[in-house]
Amino acid sequence: MSAVLNLSIIHGWVPIAMLVAGAAGLIWLVARRSVRYLVIVVPLAVVTTVIVIAVARWYIEDVWRRFPEAIPLSVYVWAGVALLGILLAIPRLFTRAVPLGHRAITVIAAVLVVLLGLTFINVHFASYPTLRAALGLDHVESVDLNGVPRGGTVPLAKWSAPQGLPERGRVASAAIPGSASHFDARPAEVYLPPAYFAQPRPLLPVLVLLAGQPGSPSDWLTSVQMVGTLDDFAAHHHGVTPVVIVADGTGTELDNPLCMDSRLGNAATYLTADVAAWARTNLQVEQRRDKWAVGGLSYGGTCALQLAVNYPDMYPTFLDMSGQYEPTLGDRRTTVQEAFGGNQAQFESVNPVDLLRRKQYPNVSGVFVVGADDGEYRPGLEKVYTLARGAGMNVRFTTVPGGHSFGVWSQGFAAQLPWLANRLGVTA
Repeated sequence: MSAVLNLSIIHGWVPIAMLVAGAAGLIWLVARRSVRYLVIVVPLAVVTTVIVIAVARWYIEDVWRRFPEAIPLSVYVWAGVALLGILLAIPRLFTRAVPLGHRAITVIAAVLVVLLGLTFINVHFASYPTLRAALGLDHVESVDLNGVPRGGTVPLAKWSAPQGLPERGRVASAAIPGSASHFDARPAEVYLPPAYFAQPRPLLPVLVLLAGQPGSPSDWLTSVQMVGTLDDFAAHHHGVTPVVIVADGTGTELDNPLCMDSRLGNAATYLTADVAAWARTNLQVEQRRDKWAVGGLSYGGTCALQLAVNYPDMYPTFLDMSGQYEPTLGDRRTTVQEAFGGNQAQFESVNPVDLLRRKQYPNVSGVFVVGADDGEYRPGLEKVYTLARGAGMNVRFTTVPGGHSFGVWSQGFAAQLPWLANRLGVTA
């Protein structure tokens, strides 16, 4: 059973099998001896699907505009395939002359077509790499922070791993209040490595991670599979990794506060003052700011760079995975108007690309990671990388096979974790 749950559903034979099964289901739904069905019902279902998807795309991209970048056309196409399967199934199920066995086959066929559409949407984003992830059955050791006793601490450089450390880290869900920012954030996910449960415990560095938009902190657990990557690293480093705080940088699944202090909310103050204050009170970790880093994916990658540029004393190390050229609500005019009431200078005073042209950051180091086939984000990130080098940052630019997907970010995080850890003082 475990082997089935751990089977990749975005690579290998599973997507191909779903393509074959879904195509068979679609053939069943279309094929019928009734001329009326073939001439009227099938074309009507196709036309309805095209109209619904076209209107949905127009509304999402041109009216609603909650996402900073366009949703790929292929996603709409596969959503249309799923919708078509449902529309074709309805008349077949409610025709009186159809035998019960045929109705059952029709239900199965419709399910296969819907699964086909969902499978290839998932292949594009790689949100659920395995069946286990899709069913929410990822095995993550959880812990209640209130149940973790405080104890003595020693500097990491002077600490030696005792016998009996846990083999894996633990994850706690924690509400970090917006005391200074008044930002209404969702609970954070906090990873505590095995070394955190030693007595005395080492003072570990801190890595703050941020999800995309739309997204949530749990994406780092389910889709990036962060815990497994950290546990593997800890197994080769005496139980030590940074303590990871996956903080909420958006407030809701769909909101886009631009990771700034603006009319849209004080997200920047939350991710600096409030997160730091909560960590001081609730965790025994390094307080030295050269032992803190920030990283993120997509919106979170943009945010990571924003924090490193605007708060270099707190976040002198960053990981920007597939971040944007600049924080945006679609275009600069709309962004400046909605966030700063049209005040261009106020926006430019916190916008990374503008700051990188004016200031120097010799003490900031970072890595830019992007999918090699990410035509939407790669060109802008290359420009940001050039600006960062010109501003004196110690930065690298690297690509990962793929596009704008969790598969890229999972690979990117695993590849850059050793660099992040070493930068924060974790050595073999």
